[in-house]
Amino acid sequence: MPEKKRCAWCESSPKMEHYHDEFWGTPLHDDQELFAKLVLDMNQAGLSWNTILNKQEHFYEAFDQFDIKKVASYDQKKVDELIQNAGIIRNKLKINAAIQNAKIVCDIIKEFGTFDAYIWSFTDGKVVQHHIKNESEVPASDALSDRMSKAMKKRGFKFVGTTIIYAYLQAIGVINDHVETCFRYSELKGL
Repeated sequence: MPEKKRCAWCESSPKMEHYHDEFWGTPLHDDQELFAKLVLDMNQAGLSWNTILNKQEHFYEAFDQFDIKKVASYDQKKVDELIQNAGIIRNKLKINAAIQNAKIVCDIIKEFGTFDAYIWSFTDGKVVQHHIKNESEVPASDALSDRMSKAMKKRGFKFVGTTIIYAYLQAIGVINDHVETCFRYSELKGL
């Protein structure tokens, strides 16, 4: 049986391959998971995705499985506890941003009904299908991530620059940036 062709970026470890094969680029519509991915992507700023992936379980545990209301209610005692947690990225600005962003997500849910409805409103609920022949063609940002980043910053979100938002959109499947030769490209193209 021939080996599956994948995007080259995932070939550094079995964990990265599993993430690529099962999650990256798959359209996501669960509010809690959409929030989790946002926190994980903002924590990646300045680091490799492999670092975040290796700490992912610790993040879920430390942030109460990314229960949006719980994270929104964190107090200084909880912030201090998170700063001491070696299993996550112990950056006070990122921790405070996660809490701030959870509060805004709660407001968005009141306004839109779900965080999912807000996120997918930027593409009218459709997946943006890119036709990437070579990974060097994948941009770090685009007009969609620029627009979404600007809108989120206006609402008060932190750590949502256009590059972070572009990576987020790729991760949650709003943008299909699998290379055309990757088996996931054709699997996801039909969604």
